[in-house]
Amino acid sequence: MTKRALLLINRHSRKGKENFAQTVDLLNHWDFEIISVPLKKVEDIPFLMEKYRSNIDLVIVGGGDGTLNAMVDVLVETQLPLGIIPLGTANDLARTLGIPNSIAEACRIIAEGNLKYIDLGWVNNKYFFNVASLGLSVKITQKLNKGLKRRLGILAYAWTALQVLSKTRPFTAMIGIDGQNIKVKTLQIAIGNGRYYGGGMPIAHDAQIDDQRLDLYSLEIEHWWQIFQLLWTLPRGQQGLLSWVRTLKGKEIQIQTRKPHSINTDGE
Repeated sequence: MTKRALLLINRHSRKGKENFAQTVDLLNHWDFEIISVPLKKVEDIPFLMEKYRSNIDLVIVGGGDGTLNAMVDVLVETQLPLGIIPLGTANDLARTLGIPNSIAEACRIIAEGNLKYIDLGWVNNKYFFNVASLGLSVKITQKLNKGLKRRLGILAYAWTALQVLSKTRPFTAMIGIDGQNIKVKTLQIAIGNGRYYGGGMPIAHDAQIDDQRLDLYSLEIEHWWQIFQLLWTLPRGQQGLLSWVRTLKGKEIQIQTRKPHSINTDGE
């Protein structure tokens, strides 16, 4: 049975035209009826989904975690199934869901039509797929050079982290989790809904995107050199083994700070 899909890929991005053409050819092979409209910026995605929602069976998006984050709220509203073509730098949601960085394989998975139901995080009236954080990671994202990100990929995050670390100071926060209140002095608080963030780092060694719980870690560093211990633990989701990293799990988490802090969701 032919399925009608809205295909959204920015054809003006790096390799955009090539990726778009390959995706269309593959989806046509799998007997999809494709509706495709020019996508110049991710902010247009909610409008396009609302416009075509009654004419499609699913939406297929080619991009990274930032592109997916831009559509998560309207995805909840429309209840449309989502197909993912991982075309970003980190592709953490795709990694969590076991979708390979191959257009052909991603299209095959979409064509098989096996739906997976997942949890979503919710922070300050905004849904997110992977992680919400405040502190160090927000400053990294704000300083991250897009040109450097395109050239170096994941290494750009590490380089930028070293640049902002010396200028980052701990802040005081009150963590409320399942009826318990904990006061902390921290460089960063990260709360994960999915498994991966930051280009393949597990938020916790046992984190899952359908376990109906949130995973939190807080970096309560006392000496600057301790940050280098994270180089061995973060990529494995084992930061909780460090005595100065607090880890918590719960269904509902509240963070209160003395001063307002920017929040990063899915790297945005």
